[in-house]
Amino acid sequence: MTAAGSHSGAAVIRIGPDGVATMRAVNALFAEVFDDLQSYAGLPPSDGYLTDLLADPRFIALAALEGDRVVGALAAYELRKFEQQRSEIYIYDLAVAADRRRQGIATALIDALRPVAIAAGAWVIYVQADLEDEPAVALYTRLGAREDVLHFDIAPRA
Repeated sequence: MTAAGSHSGAAVIRIGPDGVATMRAVNALFAEVFDDLQSYAGLPPSDGYLTDLLADPRFIALAALEGDRVVGALAAYELRKFEQQRSEIYIYDLAVAADRRRQGIATALIDALRPVAIAAGAWVIYVQADLEDEPAVALYTRLGAREDVLHFDIAPRA
């Protein structure tokens, strides 16, 4: 794990291959915040799988820590583009513990992602938010330009 920054008492770190326990705590936070125990804890990956994933430079896992407690987390992916020699960073999940919201932790996580994106040659960081999630929409509107698009889930098997 490497330090990436701090905000409001929480240290933001990038989780590396030695951070399997921290990644498990991140998954627990996502399960709680998103109220989705099945997706985040129903069939947990093996330690080996997490170690390999965390060693992949195109997977970015950040945790905001207060002591040993994960109070915020961000999971993102670098997407290498084909039309130009550049990348995009997609924030897949971002969550902050209920008792630590509105204290700048989500902003600190995104700010810690910026240098990672620059190092990857990314031209943009992007994220999706549900229209009903007013706090997320407000945060992302403050940090970036809004694009209204439709999102479709397509099953791999017809």
